[in-house]
Amino acid sequence: MLKDNPVMKKLVATGEERIGKIAQQLLSNEKFVATVQTIVARTLSAKGTLDKSIRSALGAMNLPSTGDLEILREKVDELERLLSSVESKVDQLVEARNK
Repeated sequence: MLKDNPVMKKLVATGEERIGKIAQQLLSNEKFVATVQTIVARTLSAKGTLDKSIRSALGAMNLPSTGDLEILREKVDELERLLSSVESKVDQLVEARNK
């Protein structure tokens, strides 16, 4: 209902146009872009430091990290594949013996 309203269509179009112009102005401003890049770099650095600290704290408490759990999950998956393979070979041997 609101989509068909010509006034709403005009407001949306005007808003999109203005936001587009503002975004274009911001992205063409070298100082703004440099500031955003610096913020992103600092954020990534802080995340790295936080992750390292969390791993150390978990290690000190003898608790596994997410990475440790992922490695364990991969090992369990590999064991499941091996077990399935062994099970299938045993089934083949049983069938061959019963013939």
